[in-house]
Amino acid sequence: MKFGVFGTGGVGGYFGGMLAQAGYDVTFIARGEHLAKITESGLRVDSIGGDFVVKSAKATDSPQSVGVVDCVIVATKSWQLKESIEQLSHLVGERTMILPLLNGIEHIDLLVNSFGNHVLGGMCRISSFLVAPGHITHVAVKPVIVFGELDNQTSERVQTLRDIFSSMDGIVVETPEDIQVAMWEKFIFICATSGVGAVTRQTFDVFRSISETRAMFRSALAETTNIGRAKEIALADDLVDTLMKRMDNTPVGMVASMQKDIIEGRPSELEAQTGAVIRLGREMGIPTPTHEFIYASLLPMEIRARNK
Repeated sequence: MKFGVFGTGGVGGYFGGMLAQAGYDVTFIARGEHLAKITESGLRVDSIGGDFVVKSAKATDSPQSVGVVDCVIVATKSWQLKESIEQLSHLVGERTMILPLLNGIEHIDLLVNSFGNHVLGGMCRISSFLVAPGHITHVAVKPVIVFGELDNQTSERVQTLRDIFSSMDGIVVETPEDIQVAMWEKFIFICATSGVGAVTRQTFDVFRSISETRAMFRSALAETTNIGRAKEIALADDLVDTLMKRMDNTPVGMVASMQKDIIEGRPSELEAQTGAVIRLGREMGIPTPTHEFIYASLLPMEIRARNK
């Protein structure tokens, strides 16, 4: 099976690297120094589950040169996706699957509007980052990859992907009964962790242990959960409590990728996460004061990063 990895950062680099290490035909779409380093010496993945290097990794900045693949893993930053649609289209043929592993929720509509039934629902849970050109580090959380048909029907292509990822040690594979619920649960959790982490500039274990910031985190979870229910997503009645317990079980020292980008002065996914909650809240008539506070607090840093 032939894979294209569109976006070779922490997520695409890890899951694409695992596929390549397992012997699958994988081409990484990358650019600049990252592409040069992969081409020169392979893709290095340092992982809590075991380090490896994909030697002779196939990589290019030209999707046109790759042609049609069986599955495209889309793992760009959410704000990069819109400008990437045309390039992405060069990898898509009649039977190509598109597996999005982006943060956020609005990207699903963008992909479906562009590629229709090629698009699966998808998400992952992992703490991994691009630390240097050609070098990915996986620092926390046992990797989980989740996918399914957007209409929740069973399909041969989903089973094929499940068989492939399940064959690799260290990756937990889930094909839930309702992929919309799974994606919204991830969206709810990551918007709260990213936003509260970025505005407090503290790791998860710090802000969860202080009553005031713990309350802010819970309020952020509740606001996005209310939006999901208004959109008729079948979220569990006790979801906020469940996500609070998940937070309490995260490792010491953990940070979200959006938080890391903002603190380090890089463009971030503020619009795709916190901004999206606010937009969807207005659309559904759901108040989002916690997210509005977080957004207003972080926006000056986001503007500065994008104007550099």
